[in-house]
Amino acid sequence: MKILNLYAGIGGNRKNWGDSHEIIAIENNEKIAKIYRDFFPKDKVVITDAHQYLLEHFKEFDFIWSSPPCPTHSVCSHFLKGQGIIRYPDMNLYQEIIFLKHFFKGKWVVENVKPYYEPLIRPKYVGRHAFWSNFPIRPIKVDYQIGTMNRQASKEKQRKAIIREAQIPELITLLGLKDFKLKNKRQVLRNCVLPKIGLHIFQEAFREQNKLL
Repeated sequence: MKILNLYAGIGGNRKNWGDSHEIIAIENNEKIAKIYRDFFPKDKVVITDAHQYLLEHFKEFDFIWSSPPCPTHSVCSHFLKGQGIIRYPDMNLYQEIIFLKHFFKGKWVVENVKPYYEPLIRPKYVGRHAFWSNFPIRPIKVDYQIGTMNRQASKEKQRKAIIREAQIPELITLLGLKDFKLKNKRQVLRNCVLPKIGLHIFQEAFREQNKLL
């Protein structure tokens, strides 16, 4: 099977997909792309704009996973508003959902954070993520919560949000990836989809098809 992994980051979502598929990973940050390549040497990594690559190459794949940048959709926008930072949400997210829904013939999923607004297209929620797809996604239990800015949260969760650097070894262990050097390591790790969720979504995409085999 040929898979397109857009906005690949360091590959948290891809971790448990195995090595039997042909995977093309798209990442526009060269340093992050290098780490992905170190983790998954059998994948082909292309350093380019994922949004444009999707438009030009979507017909070549059987399964597409896309994780467009999430900051402008995040609940953090409420906190930024208090600091005088107000910005448009990046509508590439909905462009890709609509595009895939109407033009792509294979299985697809678009992942992002739970938005601060009522979604324009209703997603499915798994953990702290929102997923749009052309296949059903059954619930899965997710035990891990990465930090919080909620002052009503437990003291332990508030501690994780304050002592942010302490999250790094915990996240690396959780993701099952080896350590790496990167200036914004914590943010890159937080951006990852947990491998458990990545595998669950991948299996859900082909669950009905596998029943027929």
